[in-house]
Order: sequence, then C-alpha cells, then structure tokens
Amino acid sequence: MRKLSTLIMALSLSVCFAQNKQILYGFEEIPQNLLLNPGTKVPQKMHFGIPFLSQIHVNGGSSGVTVFDIFGESNVDINTRIRNKIFELKNTDFFTATQQLEIINFGWRANNEMYFSGGIYQELDFISYFPRDLALLAWEGNRDYLDYPFDLGELSATADLLTVYHFGVNKQLGKKLTAGLRLKLYSSMMSIRSTNNQGTFVTTLGGTESNNIYEHTVSNAEVTVNTSGIASLDGMDSADIPGEVIGRAFFGGNFGLGLDLGATYEINRDLTASASILDLGAVFHSKDAETYQATGTYTLDGIELIFPPLSAGQPTLPYYDNLEDEIEEEIPIDTITSGYTQFRPVKMNASVKYSFGKAVGKGVDCDCRNMGGSIERQQAVGLQFYSIFRPKGPQMAGTLFYYRRLWDFLAAKATYSVDSYSYSNVGLGLATDIGKFNFYIAADNLLRYGNLAKAKSVSLQLGFNIKFYEE
Repeated sequence: MRKLSTLIMALSLSVCFAQNKQILYGFEEIPQNLLLNPGTKVPQKMHFGIPFLSQIHVNGGSSGVTVFDIFGESNVDINTRIRNKIFELKNTDFFTATQQLEIINFGWRANNEMYFSGGIYQELDFISYFPRDLALLAWEGNRDYLDYPFDLGELSATADLLTVYHFGVNKQLGKKLTAGLRLKLYSSMMSIRSTNNQGTFVTTLGGTESNNIYEHTVSNAEVTVNTSGIASLDGMDSADIPGEVIGRAFFGGNFGLGLDLGATYEINRDLTASASILDLGAVFHSKDAETYQATGTYTLDGIELIFPPLSAGQPTLPYYDNLEDEIEEEIPIDTITSGYTQFRPVKMNASVKYSFGKAVGKGVDCDCRNMGGSIERQQAVGLQFYSIFRPKGPQMAGTLFYYRRLWDFLAAKATYSVDSYSYSNVGLGLATDIGKFNFYIAADNLLRYGNLAKAKSVSLQLGFNIKFYEE
C-alpha cells in the first residue's frame, strides 16, 4: 500500500498544470491575447501564426505540495515526509494539468472596424482533487481508525483531450467600446470524468453475531465514471493507438459547441477596463461512450477459512474469487452505453489598466490603430482577475501588472499573482516585432527558477507570428 501511495503522489506531482494566462491577457502586441478576450483592442491589420509554433503553452501547479517536499534532500525519511503531507493536505487541494498547442491561427481587419480571426488548437485539460481519506486509509490502514467513515466522495477527477476549431469577430463600437465574440466547435478525442461521488467505508468492532473481531462496511456507495473514446482502445495494439486518437482530432470524435464573449471599455484617455467569459458550452459524448456505475452497501465480517484434509486430495477453496463475486453482487458495477453531456470549465477574466508616460504609436491625439479616442501610452499599471469553474468550486487568481514599451520593437509585461498555489508568483513576458515577424515568450514563478522542484506552479508560453500593420 505504501508503494502504491508513493507512486500516486509522484505521478500527481509530475503532471501538475493550471490554466491562468495572466501575462498574455491584455498584452495587445501578441495576437493570441484575442483567445483570452475576443473584445480586446487589436493593433494590427492582419496576422498569421506560424503553424504549430504560434502558441506552445504549458502551465503547472499543485495547491498543497511540491516535488521538493517529497523528493528533495532532507534529513527526514521520505516515508515520514509523505505521511506528513498526507495529513497536511485537504480534500480541496488539487492537481491540475493544461497543455495547448496551436495548429493554425489567423486574422484580418475588414472595413477598418471589424477584425475577424480564427484557427485550430489542441488542448489537454486535467484536474484531480486529493482524496485525503483514501490516501490516509492506504498509508495508515484502518486499525487506528475504528468507527471513522472514510469518504468515498472525495474521489473527484476529470481529464479531456480535444481539438478546438474557432472563429471570432472583434468590432469597434464608437470611440470607447470594443466588443467581440468567438464561436467554438469542440472535437473530443478522449474524456474521463468522475465527480459527485458518495459513500463511506468504516471499520467497527464486530457484534455478538459477527464471525470476526471487526466488521468492514461500505455504505451507500454511489461512484460513477463517465468515459468517451476509451472503450474502443481496449485490446488495440499500442502502436495503433496514437493514430486512432489523432484521427479523432479532425471531426472524428464527439462534438460540442462553445462561445467566448469579451469587451474593452476606455473609461477616459488613460483608464481602461476589460472583461471576458470563455468556453460557455458543452461537449455531447455519444460515440464510444461508456459509463461505469457502482452502487450499494456491503459488510464484510471476515472470511471463514476451511482447510480440507490433505488425504482428501481436495483443492483449497477460491476464497478471494468468492469474495470478489460476493462484493460484485452486493455492489454491482453497471456499464451504461448511452451518451452524456459534459459542460466545459467556464473561465472569466477582468482587468482595469491605468496608462501613463509618453505617447507612442502613430499620433499623440488619437489611437490611429484602433480608431478610438485614447492615447497609447508608453507605460501602464493595473489589476487583473481570473476564475475557472471546477467540480468543487471556482479557482481564482488576482494579479498586479506593470507594462512598458521599451522600444518601438519591444514591449514587456511584469506580473505579481496571488492564487491557490502561491502568494509570491512573479512573471515576465516579452513581445518583439522585427519587421513583420512577431515573437513572444512568457513565464511565471521566476523566483523559483533556481530550483523548480520547490515551485507549486510554473508556466511557459511562446509563439511566432507574422503581423501586418496599416501603411
């Protein structure tokens, strides 16, 4: 059991990623910030992302434990460190994983007012909450936890691999307001989800009618696992699986629809507010969908061992096979092949920005690139808010940022974020325009880059684009 617990924790730490892109949000020099707010201000006339290189994005985070906590150099035995962390972590602590690879991205301005954009990207999204009671049971056993109800409802995890096709429009509405929307078509390649489970496991002293000192009872169990795109892979040759999964990316899997909304409002010449809501939608799993559901109550008060005389030549009874059959009879696992609907994790962004310093751009009396009335300033400071809806409630982050255009070809944005992972997340992003070539790179938790094993979250995103401005 201890080896199993160590493996589970190690695997969790090796895939801990998150979703917030606080550096890219509102960074107008980067075309991909349109994916975070379809109503952002757009300075360029046209852009094309270099295929497969226009956005490479991975974020990392664990809300309660780091790799260093378990595997770092220490005088404390590793088993003691694991045990300490199991007791420290709560059932609301989580491990998340998100990876995105942009395949195509493009955009162009029409009629000097509307900017159209679209593209395709692949996304992996995973979250697992820490099942504290079950980890405690696996590590400590139940000897010292008589009458303690271990909560099966702490099992909560989702994982999705999908491709997103999107097309959006951004429109300047007067001198102060820019609004936009983006339609999305989701093509799900694989999905697994187990949330809203319930039930308990408790060990008590056996009564006078019991066959054992202890009784082990699973009460009111109701555990459900929804899967899509997984059952058909069972029995398939491992060499054929990647091709099968990739084939679903191009309209070969389950489909869904989504919507992004966003807006930017210039309160005055130096103060700007913006907000967006992303992934208002759902995926409808109908192909290759299977749901496994275990429900019921079962009490085990021991196994009565019967050893026939050796002279009889009878084999030993299959006790554990019989026990497994008995459990499956009392808590049956039903397989349901009907489809199900899965809502996407809705994300919200909002910010307020104060601009100051020298005017930049093509004029000091207007923002000619955006047909608005504000002045593009050399520097800005502001606040950002981010939230994503998850199975056990929203995860939120707050960010202070400082923006500065260093030269005509180079701009930078520094951030300080407070979130579920850390109170000291410092990030930095750079965007450069050399001729028509645009390159950007952004990373956060820079204070931990001396030893990433000590970081509860890390992030890296970069990309290459071709941009065209008004002559």
